[in-house]
Amino acid sequence: LSAIENVEYVMLLQGVATDRRRRLAKEILAEVGLAGMENRRPAELSGGQQQRVAVARAIVSNPSIVLADEPTANLDSKTGESLLRLMERMNREREVTFIFSTHDDMVMTYARRIVHIRDGRIADDQRKSTGAS
Repeated sequence: LSAIENVEYVMLLQGVATDRRRRLAKEILAEVGLAGMENRRPAELSGGQQQRVAVARAIVSNPSIVLADEPTANLDSKTGESLLRLMERMNREREVTFIFSTHDDMVMTYARRIVHIRDGRIADDQRKSTGAS
């Protein structure tokens, strides 16, 4: 699927009308920095751009929570950090909660809460101070 078809797919399953689906998909692709790349297929996108398509697809329907399994896997550190900043902005502006499963220390630096799970049980639960009240 092209980037726009990929983002539209969730809305297609939800029965969103074609015109609205196309408009929302274009808007969210622009928001994640992919304006002008709507018709590109995965092989024509970098790993970071593919991840941005995945973020757009995940948030286009305004969910409260997005589960992200190893979101920075296979990305270089610069691209991974850019993706995490995008998700941080989406959290702030769209009030989307991102829950990550990760081994990447960089991902953990962006988290407000870190829960370590060992052998299926919570081994540690840490909340970070954000300075906000």
